Amino acid sequence: MPGPRLASRMDSLARSDIRRMTLECERLGGINLGQGICDLPTIPALREHLARAVAENRSTYSRYDGIEPLRREISRREREKNGAAYDPETEVVVTVGATGAFAIACLALLEAGEEVLLPEPFYGYHYNTVLAAGGRPVPVPSGPDFSIDPDALRRAITPRTRAVVVCTPSNPAGKVWSEEELDALVPVLEEHDLVAITDEIYEDILYDGRRHVSLASRPGARERTLTVSGFSKTFSITGWRLGFVAAPTAWAGPLGILNDLFYVCAPTPLQHAVAGALAEVPDTYYRDLRADYEEKRDLIVGATRRLGWHPRVPAGAYYLMVEPGLAANAREAADRLLAEAGVASVPGSAFHADGGGEHLLRFCFAKPREDLEEAVRRLEATYGTS
Repeated sequence: MPGPRLASRMDSLARSDIRRMTLECERLGGINLGQGICDLPTIPALREHLARAVAENRSTYSRYDGIEPLRREISRREREKNGAAYDPETEVVVTVGATGAFAIACLALLEAGEEVLLPEPFYGYHYNTVLAAGGRPVPVPSGPDFSIDPDALRRAITPRTRAVVVCTPSNPAGKVWSEEELDALVPVLEEHDLVAITDEIYEDILYDGRRHVSLASRPGARERTLTVSGFSKTFSITGWRLGFVAAPTAWAGPLGILNDLFYVCAPTPLQHAVAGALAEVPDTYYRDLRADYEEKRDLIVGATRRLGWHPRVPAGAYYLMVEPGLAANAREAADRLLAEAGVASVPGSAFHADGGGEHLLRFCFAKPREDLEEAVRRLEATYGTS
């Protein structure tokens, strides 16, 4: 019997290495430092507001762009924290995760075959979402320290280029774009009439005293920027799937139409829970969050240094790229690590095109401390020297 006839857009899409390694880790009973599951406890404020929303039967559709209290809290947070002002009534759309926001942004922006620049190493979902929307992802190499060269971006631009993705802090490298890099991007956008789609989902997780800078806050950038973020990482609720896109009204209106078409709305009781938490959680929560992740970062960085694996110390997010030298290519190295030490990682090739990243593996350290310590113990027991 012949297989199903699928649309041609499926030809270039496949299950990600992140999902592949998670499934293999589950099969072998290993410790998953591959997928950013973030299996940390849900904070009391979220649980309490969710229970209240369910008890009050807040179970019907919300407005397509989200409940008013959540849009208001997002607007307040963007203004106070990131220096970017958005009207909660016309410039904020609550979405089904930041991935949902990125998807509707691509669908709204891209004609078939139009190009999107993705600085490497890129997040695979960005790459594949551009493909699924009919666009063409164009990887742009970054420097050895993941620095962004505006001239490299310019060289990658063609008459078909439509947008640039700015992921800061980045998955997979933990790269944090500096003010200087963001300011250097703005004239590139203006010269070539491009749009920036940001992914700022890790904006609350930064290290060594760094602060998050949103592209939309930079002079001349707001009108060319679709700001994507969410709550999965800040509140360790990756399964809740709540994100948003903030943009000028001319962009936000069409994005809301697509959000309604594909999702109708984000889950209503979860929206109420996050709105309540955003209004109540003190600044100390975010400070403690950063401190906790910085300790975990230093734990895994220290272990990989002792192993001689050349860690690329992240400035933000909760991922670490290392050069373990375990095999000729990244997939073989990841498979060997899981088989020998029982620790899952993600091949660096998942975040590069054209054979890049074969010397790298990515670890996620958003884990309970005891799990991370056990993973370190296994790595050192397997690959350390006496």
